[in-house]
Amino acid sequence: MGSGNRHVEVEKKFDVPAGTVFPSFDGLATVARVERQPAQSLDAVYFDTPDRDLSAHKITLRRRTGGPDAGWHLKLPAGPDARTEVQAPLDSSGEAGDTTVPEELLDIVLAVVRDRPLAPVARIATTRNVVMLYGADGTALAEFCDDEVSAWALGSGDGAAGEEQRWHEWELELADGEIEGGRDLLKRLGNRLLDAGAAPAGHGSKLVKVLETAGSLPDAPEDAVESADPVHRAVAEQVDELLVWDRAVRADTYDSVHQMRVTTRKIRSLLQASEDAFGLTDDAWILDELRQLAAVLGVARDAEVLAERYEAALKGLPDDLIRGPVYERLVSGAKRSYQAGLRRSLAAMRSTRYFRLLDALEALVAAQAPEAAPGEEPKPVSIDSAYKRVQKAAKNAAAATEHRDEALHRIRKGAKRLRYVAAATGEPKVSDRAKTIQTLLGDHQDSVVSRTHLAQQSLAAHAAGEDTFTYGLLYQLEDDLANRCREQLDDALSALRKTFKKTH
Repeated sequence: MGSGNRHVEVEKKFDVPAGTVFPSFDGLATVARVERQPAQSLDAVYFDTPDRDLSAHKITLRRRTGGPDAGWHLKLPAGPDARTEVQAPLDSSGEAGDTTVPEELLDIVLAVVRDRPLAPVARIATTRNVVMLYGADGTALAEFCDDEVSAWALGSGDGAAGEEQRWHEWELELADGEIEGGRDLLKRLGNRLLDAGAAPAGHGSKLVKVLETAGSLPDAPEDAVESADPVHRAVAEQVDELLVWDRAVRADTYDSVHQMRVTTRKIRSLLQASEDAFGLTDDAWILDELRQLAAVLGVARDAEVLAERYEAALKGLPDDLIRGPVYERLVSGAKRSYQAGLRRSLAAMRSTRYFRLLDALEALVAAQAPEAAPGEEPKPVSIDSAYKRVQKAAKNAAAATEHRDEALHRIRKGAKRLRYVAAATGEPKVSDRAKTIQTLLGDHQDSVVSRTHLAQQSLAAHAAGEDTFTYGLLYQLEDDLANRCREQLDDALSALRKTFKKTH
Protein backbone atom coordinates (compact mmCIF):
# COMPACT_ATOMS: atom_id res chain seq x y z
CA MET A 1 0.00 0.00 0.00
CA GLY A 2 1.33 3.42 -0.85
CA SER A 3 2.63 5.63 1.93
CA GLY A 4 -0.01 8.23 1.08
CA ASN A 5 -2.71 5.91 2.48
CA ARG A 6 -0.94 5.45 5.80
CA HIS A 7 -0.15 8.03 8.48
CA VAL A 8 0.47 8.31 12.20
CA GLU A 9 -2.38 9.87 14.14
CA VAL A 10 -1.55 11.46 17.52
CA GLU A 11 -4.58 12.70 19.42
CA LYS A 12 -6.21 13.13 22.80
CA LYS A 13 -9.90 12.76 23.59
CA PHE A 14 -11.86 14.68 26.22
CA ASP A 15 -15.24 14.23 27.85
CA VAL A 16 -17.32 17.43 27.84
CA PRO A 17 -19.60 17.74 30.91
CA ALA A 18 -22.58 20.08 30.91
CA GLY A 19 -21.54 23.67 31.54
CA THR A 20 -18.16 23.35 29.80
CA VAL A 21 -17.26 26.51 27.87
CA PHE A 22 -15.78 26.52 24.37
CA PRO A 23 -11.96 26.56 24.69
CA SER A 24 -9.79 29.51 23.75
CA PHE A 25 -6.39 29.14 22.11
CA ASP A 26 -5.50 32.83 22.33
CA GLY A 27 -2.14 33.72 23.83
CA LEU A 28 -0.31 30.55 22.81
CA ALA A 29 3.05 31.52 21.30
CA THR A 30 2.98 28.67 18.81
CA VAL A 31 -0.54 29.39 17.50
CA ALA A 32 -0.68 32.37 15.13
CA ARG A 33 -4.05 31.78 13.52
CA VAL A 34 -7.29 29.97 14.35
CA GLU A 35 -9.67 29.01 11.55
CA ARG A 36 -13.17 27.59 12.00
CA GLN A 37 -14.29 25.26 9.23
CA PRO A 38 -17.79 24.28 8.02
CA ALA A 39 -19.59 21.67 10.08
CA GLN A 40 -19.26 18.04 8.97
CA SER A 41 -21.80 15.21 9.15
CA LEU A 42 -20.00 11.89 9.56
CA ASP A 43 -21.60 8.44 9.54
CA ALA A 44 -19.45 5.42 10.30
CA VAL A 45 -20.11 1.69 10.59
CA TYR A 46 -17.56 -0.28 12.61
CA PHE A 47 -16.64 -3.92 11.95
CA ASP A 48 -15.31 -6.69 14.18
CA THR A 49 -15.44 -10.44 14.71
CA PRO A 50 -18.14 -12.10 16.88
CA ASP A 51 -15.64 -12.26 19.76
CA ARG A 52 -14.51 -8.63 19.20
CA ASP A 53 -10.93 -9.67 18.43
CA LEU A 54 -10.05 -6.33 16.84
CA SER A 55 -11.30 -4.39 19.86
CA ALA A 56 -9.34 -6.70 22.16
CA HIS A 57 -6.18 -5.68 20.28
CA LYS A 58 -7.14 -1.96 20.31
CA ILE A 59 -7.73 -2.00 16.56
CA THR A 60 -10.67 -0.29 14.86
CA LEU A 61 -12.00 -0.86 11.36
CA ARG A 62 -14.73 1.39 9.98
CA ARG A 63 -16.44 2.50 6.81
CA ARG A 64 -17.21 6.20 6.99
CA THR A 65 -19.15 8.55 4.72
CA GLY A 66 -19.09 12.32 4.93
CA GLY A 67 -16.17 14.60 5.65
CA PRO A 68 -12.95 15.10 3.67
CA ASP A 69 -11.59 11.59 4.30
CA ALA A 70 -14.63 9.42 3.57
CA GLY A 71 -13.62 5.80 3.04
CA TRP A 72 -12.43 2.73 4.91
CA HIS A 73 -10.19 3.44 7.91
CA LEU A 74 -8.09 0.88 9.80
CA LYS A 75 -6.47 2.19 13.00
CA LEU A 76 -3.65 0.30 14.70
CA PRO A 77 -2.01 1.07 18.08
CA ALA A 78 1.32 2.92 17.71
CA GLY A 79 2.20 4.00 21.25
CA PRO A 80 0.66 6.36 23.84
CA ASP A 81 -2.06 8.56 22.28
CA ALA A 82 -0.91 7.39 18.83
CA ARG A 83 -2.31 5.15 16.14
CA THR A 84 -1.33 4.29 12.62
CA GLU A 85 -4.25 4.88 10.28
CA VAL A 86 -4.44 3.07 6.96
CA GLN A 87 -7.10 4.17 4.48
CA ALA A 88 -8.78 2.63 1.46
CA PRO A 89 -11.36 4.28 -0.82
CA LEU A 90 -15.06 3.52 -0.82
CA ASP A 91 -16.30 1.14 -3.49
CA SER A 92 -17.56 2.72 -6.71
CA SER A 93 -21.18 2.63 -5.57
CA GLY A 94 -20.44 4.55 -2.37
CA GLU A 95 -23.47 2.95 -0.72
CA ALA A 96 -23.37 2.96 3.07
CA GLY A 97 -24.72 -0.58 3.23
CA ASP A 98 -21.62 -2.14 1.68
CA THR A 99 -19.98 -4.54 4.14
CA THR A 100 -17.17 -5.95 2.00
CA VAL A 101 -13.93 -5.06 3.79
CA PRO A 102 -11.17 -4.15 1.30
CA GLU A 103 -8.65 -6.97 0.92
CA GLU A 104 -5.68 -4.65 1.46
CA LEU A 105 -7.00 -3.68 4.90
CA LEU A 106 -8.12 -7.17 5.88
CA ASP A 107 -4.70 -8.60 5.09
CA ILE A 108 -3.01 -6.20 7.53
CA VAL A 109 -4.98 -7.64 10.48
CA LEU A 110 -5.33 -11.19 9.19
CA ALA A 111 -3.30 -12.61 12.06
CA VAL A 112 -5.93 -11.17 14.44
CA VAL A 113 -9.07 -11.86 12.40
CA ARG A 114 -7.88 -15.15 10.83
CA ASP A 115 -10.78 -16.96 9.20
CA ARG A 116 -13.43 -15.51 11.50
CA PRO A 117 -16.17 -13.43 9.88
CA LEU A 118 -16.25 -9.64 10.10
CA ALA A 119 -19.62 -7.93 10.56
CA PRO A 120 -20.97 -4.52 11.61
CA VAL A 121 -20.92 -4.09 15.40
CA ALA A 122 -21.72 -0.38 15.80
CA ARG A 123 -22.89 2.69 13.94
CA ILE A 124 -21.68 6.13 15.02
CA ALA A 125 -23.04 9.40 13.61
CA THR A 126 -21.12 12.56 14.44
CA THR A 127 -21.82 16.24 13.89
CA ARG A 128 -18.33 17.70 13.90
CA ASN A 129 -17.22 21.31 14.17
CA VAL A 130 -13.54 21.73 13.33
CA VAL A 131 -11.10 24.43 14.35
CA MET A 132 -7.70 24.39 12.64
CA LEU A 133 -4.71 25.87 14.43
CA TYR A 134 -1.82 27.31 12.38
CA GLY A 135 1.71 28.45 13.17
CA ALA A 136 3.32 31.75 12.17
CA ASP A 137 4.61 30.27 8.91
CA GLY A 138 1.13 29.09 7.92
CA THR A 139 1.81 25.44 8.76
CA ALA A 140 -1.15 23.53 10.19
CA LEU A 141 -0.33 22.54 13.77
CA ALA A 142 -3.40 20.79 15.11
CA GLU A 143 -7.08 20.12 14.61
CA PHE A 144 -9.62 20.65 17.35
CA CYS A 145 -12.90 18.75 16.87
CA ASP A 146 -16.09 19.52 18.74
CA ASP A 147 -18.20 16.35 18.33
CA GLU A 148 -21.87 15.72 19.07
CA VAL A 149 -22.20 11.94 18.89
CA SER A 150 -25.12 9.56 18.38
CA ALA A 151 -24.29 5.85 18.44
CA TRP A 152 -25.87 2.42 18.34
CA ALA A 153 -24.43 -1.01 19.06
CA LEU A 154 -25.49 -3.44 16.34
CA GLY A 155 -26.69 -6.97 17.11
CA SER A 156 -24.20 -9.70 16.18
CA GLY A 157 -26.93 -11.91 14.78
CA ASP A 158 -29.69 -9.98 12.99
CA GLY A 159 -27.82 -6.67 12.85
CA ALA A 160 -30.56 -4.88 14.82
CA ALA A 161 -29.52 -1.59 16.41
CA GLY A 162 -29.51 -1.22 20.17
CA GLU A 163 -30.64 1.77 22.17
CA GLU A 164 -29.30 5.12 20.99
CA GLN A 165 -26.40 6.57 22.97
CA ARG A 166 -25.60 10.28 22.89
CA TRP A 167 -22.65 12.24 24.22
CA HIS A 168 -20.46 15.28 23.63
CA GLU A 169 -16.69 14.98 23.28
CA TRP A 170 -13.66 16.88 22.06
CA GLU A 171 -10.72 15.59 20.08
CA LEU A 172 -7.36 17.28 19.71
CA GLU A 173 -5.15 15.87 16.95
CA LEU A 174 -1.74 16.93 15.65
CA ALA A 175 -1.81 17.85 11.98
CA ASP A 176 1.44 15.91 11.59
CA GLY A 177 1.78 13.01 14.01
CA GLU A 178 5.56 12.96 13.59
CA ILE A 179 6.25 16.70 13.94
CA GLU A 180 9.14 17.62 16.23
CA GLY A 181 7.88 18.84 19.58
CA GLY A 182 4.39 17.58 18.78
CA ARG A 183 3.84 15.93 22.17
CA ASP A 184 4.63 19.13 24.05
CA LEU A 185 2.32 21.09 21.75
CA LEU A 186 -0.48 18.58 22.30
CA LYS A 187 -0.05 18.86 26.06
CA ARG A 188 -0.19 22.67 25.99
CA LEU A 189 -3.29 22.66 23.80
CA GLY A 190 -4.87 20.00 25.97
CA ASN A 191 -4.41 22.17 29.04
CA ARG A 192 -6.63 24.80 27.39
CA LEU A 193 -9.38 22.19 27.06
CA LEU A 194 -8.99 21.17 30.68
CA ASP A 195 -9.16 24.83 31.72
CA ALA A 196 -12.45 25.10 29.83
CA GLY A 197 -13.94 22.34 31.98
CA ALA A 198 -13.30 19.22 29.90
CA ALA A 199 -11.91 16.01 31.39
CA PRO A 200 -9.65 13.32 29.91
CA ALA A 201 -11.89 10.82 28.13
CA GLY A 202 -12.74 7.66 29.99
CA HIS A 203 -12.54 5.65 26.78
CA GLY A 204 -9.89 5.04 24.15
CA SER A 205 -12.23 5.38 21.19
CA LYS A 206 -15.85 6.07 20.37
CA LEU A 207 -16.30 2.41 19.46
CA VAL A 208 -15.12 1.14 22.85
CA LYS A 209 -17.50 3.55 24.60
CA VAL A 210 -20.43 2.29 22.52
CA LEU A 211 -19.70 -1.38 23.02
CA GLU A 212 -18.93 -1.07 26.74
CA THR A 213 -22.12 0.88 27.39
CA ALA A 214 -24.15 -1.67 25.45
CA GLY A 215 -22.41 -4.58 27.16
CA SER A 216 -21.21 -5.83 23.78
CA LEU A 217 -17.57 -6.31 24.74
CA PRO A 218 -16.68 -9.75 26.11
CA ASP A 219 -15.55 -9.88 29.72
CA ALA A 220 -11.78 -9.58 30.05
CA PRO A 221 -10.30 -12.97 30.95
CA GLU A 222 -8.70 -13.38 34.32
CA ASP A 223 -5.03 -12.49 34.05
CA ALA A 224 -3.55 -15.96 34.42
CA VAL A 225 -0.25 -14.81 32.95
CA GLU A 226 0.62 -12.63 35.94
CA SER A 227 0.26 -15.56 38.34
CA ALA A 228 2.14 -17.99 36.12
CA ASP A 229 5.86 -18.73 36.11
CA PRO A 230 8.31 -16.34 34.40
CA VAL A 231 8.63 -18.48 31.28
CA HIS A 232 4.85 -18.47 30.92
CA ARG A 233 4.92 -14.67 31.05
CA ALA A 234 7.75 -14.56 28.52
CA VAL A 235 5.84 -16.76 26.08
CA ALA A 236 2.75 -14.55 26.44
CA GLU A 237 4.83 -11.46 25.63
CA GLN A 238 6.39 -13.13 22.60
CA VAL A 239 3.01 -14.28 21.23
CA ASP A 240 1.90 -10.64 21.34
CA GLU A 241 5.15 -9.65 19.61
CA LEU A 242 4.50 -12.25 16.92
CA LEU A 243 1.29 -10.49 15.92
CA VAL A 244 3.08 -7.13 15.79
CA TRP A 245 5.85 -8.47 13.53
CA ASP A 246 3.25 -10.26 11.42
CA ARG A 247 1.81 -6.86 10.46
CA ALA A 248 5.29 -5.50 9.76
CA VAL A 249 6.10 -8.40 7.42
CA ARG A 250 2.86 -7.84 5.51
CA ALA A 251 3.94 -4.19 5.06
CA ASP A 252 7.44 -5.38 4.00
CA THR A 253 9.05 -3.27 6.72
CA TYR A 254 12.83 -3.50 6.82
CA ASP A 255 14.16 -6.32 9.05
CA SER A 256 10.62 -7.47 9.90
CA VAL A 257 11.08 -10.98 8.48
CA HIS A 258 14.15 -11.39 10.66
CA GLN A 259 12.35 -10.13 13.76
CA MET A 260 9.32 -12.34 13.18
CA ARG A 261 11.61 -15.32 12.71
CA VAL A 262 13.50 -14.48 15.92
CA THR A 263 10.21 -14.19 17.80
CA THR A 264 9.04 -17.54 16.45
CA ARG A 265 12.28 -19.14 17.60
CA LYS A 266 12.06 -17.52 21.02
CA ILE A 267 8.60 -19.00 21.55
CA ARG A 268 9.78 -22.43 20.46
CA SER A 269 12.89 -22.31 22.67
CA LEU A 270 10.89 -21.24 25.71
CA LEU A 271 8.26 -23.93 25.15
CA GLN A 272 10.93 -26.58 24.74
CA ALA A 273 12.60 -25.48 27.96
CA SER A 274 9.37 -25.63 29.94
CA GLU A 275 7.06 -28.19 28.40
CA ASP A 276 5.64 -29.09 31.83
CA ALA A 277 4.42 -25.52 32.33
CA PHE A 278 2.36 -25.67 29.14
CA GLY A 279 1.17 -29.27 29.04
CA LEU A 280 2.68 -29.89 25.61
CA THR A 281 2.48 -33.66 25.85
CA ASP A 282 -0.51 -33.74 23.51
CA ASP A 283 0.40 -30.57 21.63
CA ALA A 284 3.95 -31.31 20.47
CA TRP A 285 2.79 -30.44 16.95
CA ILE A 286 2.99 -26.78 17.97
CA LEU A 287 6.78 -27.04 18.28
CA ASP A 288 7.02 -28.58 14.82
CA GLU A 289 4.78 -25.89 13.33
CA LEU A 290 6.92 -23.16 14.88
CA ARG A 291 10.03 -24.81 13.46
CA GLN A 292 8.52 -24.98 9.99
CA LEU A 293 7.29 -21.37 10.16
CA ALA A 294 10.81 -20.24 11.07
CA ALA A 295 12.17 -22.26 8.15
CA VAL A 296 9.78 -20.59 5.69
CA LEU A 297 10.71 -17.14 7.00
CA GLY A 298 14.37 -18.16 6.82
CA VAL A 299 14.32 -18.26 3.01
CA ALA A 300 13.65 -14.54 2.79
CA ARG A 301 15.85 -13.73 5.79
CA ASP A 302 18.91 -15.55 4.39
CA ALA A 303 18.52 -13.74 1.07
CA GLU A 304 18.20 -10.40 2.88
CA VAL A 305 21.40 -11.09 4.81
CA LEU A 306 23.29 -12.07 1.66
CA ALA A 307 22.20 -8.92 -0.19
CA GLU A 308 23.35 -6.72 2.70
CA ARG A 309 26.67 -8.54 3.16
CA TYR A 310 27.55 -8.48 -0.53
CA GLU A 311 26.56 -4.85 -0.95
CA ALA A 312 28.67 -3.77 2.04
CA ALA A 313 31.65 -5.89 0.94
CA LEU A 314 31.59 -4.62 -2.64
CA LYS A 315 31.39 -1.00 -1.48
CA GLY A 316 34.52 -1.61 0.55
CA LEU A 317 36.55 -2.86 -2.43
CA PRO A 318 38.49 -0.68 -4.88
CA ASP A 319 36.83 -0.46 -8.29
CA ASP A 320 39.67 -2.32 -9.99
CA LEU A 321 38.99 -5.41 -7.83
CA ILE A 322 35.34 -5.63 -8.91
CA ARG A 323 35.38 -7.53 -12.16
CA GLY A 324 32.41 -8.62 -14.21
CA PRO A 325 28.70 -8.28 -13.39
CA VAL A 326 29.27 -9.27 -9.76
CA TYR A 327 26.79 -6.76 -8.30
CA GLU A 328 23.99 -8.01 -10.55
CA ARG A 329 24.64 -11.65 -9.73
CA LEU A 330 25.15 -11.24 -6.00
CA VAL A 331 23.26 -8.19 -4.74
CA SER A 332 20.44 -7.95 -7.27
CA GLY A 333 20.12 -11.74 -7.35
CA ALA A 334 19.82 -11.93 -3.56
CA LYS A 335 17.21 -9.15 -3.56
CA ARG A 336 15.14 -11.09 -6.09
CA SER A 337 15.46 -14.17 -3.90
CA TYR A 338 14.28 -12.12 -0.94
CA GLN A 339 11.12 -11.07 -2.80
CA ALA A 340 10.44 -14.68 -3.76
CA GLY A 341 10.96 -15.74 -0.15
CA LEU A 342 8.69 -12.95 1.08
CA ARG A 343 5.91 -14.09 -1.24
CA ARG A 344 6.31 -17.62 0.09
CA SER A 345 6.21 -16.34 3.68
CA LEU A 346 3.05 -14.32 3.03
CA ALA A 347 1.37 -17.34 1.45
CA ALA A 348 2.09 -19.32 4.62
CA MET A 349 0.82 -16.44 6.78
CA ARG A 350 -2.50 -16.43 4.92
CA SER A 351 -3.12 -20.14 5.41
CA THR A 352 -5.57 -21.93 7.70
CA ARG A 353 -2.59 -23.85 9.05
CA TYR A 354 -1.02 -20.62 10.31
CA PHE A 355 -4.32 -19.48 11.85
CA ARG A 356 -4.60 -22.73 13.82
CA LEU A 357 -1.05 -22.30 15.11
CA LEU A 358 -1.92 -18.81 16.38
CA ASP A 359 -5.11 -20.19 17.98
CA ALA A 360 -3.07 -22.88 19.73
CA LEU A 361 -0.45 -20.44 21.00
CA GLU A 362 -3.11 -18.15 22.45
CA ALA A 363 -4.78 -21.14 24.10
CA LEU A 364 -1.47 -22.15 25.71
CA VAL A 365 -0.96 -18.65 27.06
CA ALA A 366 -4.52 -18.44 28.39
CA ALA A 367 -4.39 -21.83 30.12
CA GLN A 368 -2.98 -22.40 33.57
CA ALA A 369 -0.02 -24.73 33.89
CA PRO A 370 -1.03 -28.35 34.56
CA GLU A 371 -1.14 -29.23 38.23
CA ALA A 372 1.41 -31.66 39.59
CA ALA A 373 0.22 -35.16 40.46
CA PRO A 374 -0.58 -35.85 44.13
CA GLY A 375 2.66 -36.18 46.08
CA GLU A 376 4.73 -34.51 43.35
CA GLU A 377 6.28 -31.08 43.51
CA PRO A 378 5.74 -28.76 40.51
CA LYS A 379 8.78 -28.77 38.26
CA PRO A 380 10.26 -25.28 38.27
CA VAL A 381 11.81 -23.99 35.11
CA SER A 382 15.56 -24.37 35.41
CA ILE A 383 18.32 -23.15 33.16
CA ASP A 384 20.61 -26.01 34.21
CA SER A 385 19.56 -28.26 31.34
CA ALA A 386 19.89 -25.42 28.84
CA TYR A 387 23.41 -24.68 30.09
CA LYS A 388 24.40 -28.36 29.95
CA ARG A 389 23.15 -28.45 26.37
CA VAL A 390 25.62 -25.69 25.43
CA GLN A 391 28.48 -27.43 27.24
CA LYS A 392 27.76 -30.75 25.53
CA ALA A 393 27.60 -29.10 22.11
CA ALA A 394 30.89 -27.30 22.77
CA LYS A 395 32.58 -30.54 23.83
CA ASN A 396 31.34 -32.32 20.70
CA ALA A 397 32.49 -29.45 18.48
CA ALA A 398 35.97 -29.51 20.00
CA ALA A 399 36.25 -33.23 19.25
CA ALA A 400 34.77 -33.01 15.74
CA THR A 401 37.14 -33.85 12.89
CA GLU A 402 34.54 -33.24 10.18
CA HIS A 403 31.26 -31.37 9.83
CA ARG A 404 32.70 -28.81 12.22
CA ASP A 405 30.47 -26.02 10.92
CA GLU A 406 27.39 -28.07 11.82
CA ALA A 407 28.82 -28.75 15.28
CA LEU A 408 29.39 -25.05 15.85
CA HIS A 409 25.87 -24.29 14.70
CA ARG A 410 24.57 -26.66 17.39
CA ILE A 411 26.43 -24.62 20.01
CA ARG A 412 24.64 -21.54 18.68
CA LYS A 413 21.24 -23.22 18.95
CA GLY A 414 21.96 -24.21 22.54
CA ALA A 415 23.21 -20.73 23.42
CA LYS A 416 20.07 -19.23 21.93
CA ARG A 417 17.81 -21.36 24.13
CA LEU A 418 19.94 -20.61 27.20
CA ARG A 419 19.78 -16.89 26.45
CA TYR A 420 15.98 -16.81 26.27
CA VAL A 421 15.45 -18.99 29.35
CA ALA A 422 17.99 -17.03 31.40
CA ALA A 423 16.36 -13.74 30.42
CA ALA A 424 12.91 -15.08 31.36
CA THR A 425 14.06 -16.43 34.73
CA GLY A 426 15.86 -13.27 35.81
CA GLU A 427 19.50 -14.11 35.12
CA PRO A 428 20.62 -11.27 32.83
CA LYS A 429 24.36 -11.93 33.15
CA VAL A 430 24.01 -15.50 31.95
CA SER A 431 21.68 -14.30 29.19
CA ASP A 432 24.25 -11.71 28.05
CA ARG A 433 27.03 -14.29 27.95
CA ALA A 434 24.85 -16.66 25.96
CA LYS A 435 23.91 -13.83 23.60
CA THR A 436 27.59 -13.16 22.90
CA ILE A 437 28.06 -16.78 21.85
CA GLN A 438 24.87 -16.75 19.80
CA THR A 439 25.93 -13.57 17.98
CA LEU A 440 29.46 -14.83 17.38
CA LEU A 441 28.29 -18.11 15.92
CA GLY A 442 25.48 -16.37 14.06
CA ASP A 443 28.12 -14.39 12.17
CA HIS A 444 29.97 -17.65 11.60
CA GLN A 445 26.86 -19.36 10.23
CA ASP A 446 26.12 -16.41 7.95
CA SER A 447 29.66 -16.80 6.64
CA VAL A 448 29.06 -20.49 5.98
CA VAL A 449 25.89 -19.70 4.01
CA SER A 450 27.63 -16.89 2.13
CA ARG A 451 30.62 -19.03 1.13
CA THR A 452 28.35 -21.79 -0.15
CA HIS A 453 26.42 -19.25 -2.20
CA LEU A 454 29.59 -17.59 -3.50
CA ALA A 455 30.94 -20.94 -4.68
CA GLN A 456 27.71 -21.62 -6.55
CA GLN A 457 27.63 -18.17 -8.15
CA SER A 458 31.30 -18.41 -9.10
CA LEU A 459 30.63 -21.62 -11.01
CA ALA A 460 27.68 -19.99 -12.78
CA ALA A 461 29.82 -16.97 -13.68
CA HIS A 462 32.64 -19.18 -14.95
CA ALA A 463 30.19 -21.13 -17.12
CA ALA A 464 29.02 -17.81 -18.59
CA GLY A 465 32.59 -16.82 -19.42
CA GLU A 466 32.80 -14.12 -16.74
CA ASP A 467 35.80 -13.13 -14.63
CA THR A 468 35.54 -14.91 -11.25
CA PHE A 469 38.35 -13.08 -9.45
CA THR A 470 36.01 -11.03 -7.23
CA TYR A 471 34.11 -14.11 -6.10
CA GLY A 472 37.33 -15.61 -4.81
CA LEU A 473 38.22 -12.38 -3.04
CA LEU A 474 34.83 -12.22 -1.30
CA TYR A 475 35.10 -15.89 -0.38
CA GLN A 476 38.44 -15.21 1.32
CA LEU A 477 36.98 -12.28 3.26
CA GLU A 478 34.17 -14.52 4.51
CA ASP A 479 36.64 -17.26 5.42
CA ASP A 480 38.72 -14.76 7.40
CA LEU A 481 35.59 -13.69 9.28
CA ALA A 482 34.75 -17.31 10.13
CA ASN A 483 38.27 -17.87 11.45
CA ARG A 484 38.01 -14.79 13.70
CA CYS A 485 34.71 -16.04 15.08
CA ARG A 486 36.19 -19.44 15.89
CA GLU A 487 39.21 -17.81 17.55
CA GLN A 488 36.93 -15.83 19.89
CA LEU A 489 34.67 -18.76 20.75
CA ASP A 490 36.78 -20.32 23.51
CA ASP A 491 36.95 -17.04 25.44
CA ALA A 492 33.19 -16.56 25.06
CA LEU A 493 32.50 -20.09 26.32
CA SER A 494 34.90 -19.57 29.21
CA ALA A 495 33.15 -16.33 30.18
CA LEU A 496 29.80 -18.13 30.16
CA ARG A 497 31.18 -20.95 32.29
CA LYS A 498 32.58 -18.55 34.92
CA THR A 499 29.38 -16.50 35.05
CA PHE A 500 27.20 -19.59 35.36
CA LYS A 501 29.31 -21.03 38.19
CA LYS A 502 29.12 -17.76 40.12
CA THR A 503 25.32 -17.75 40.02
CA HIS A 504 24.85 -21.49 40.54
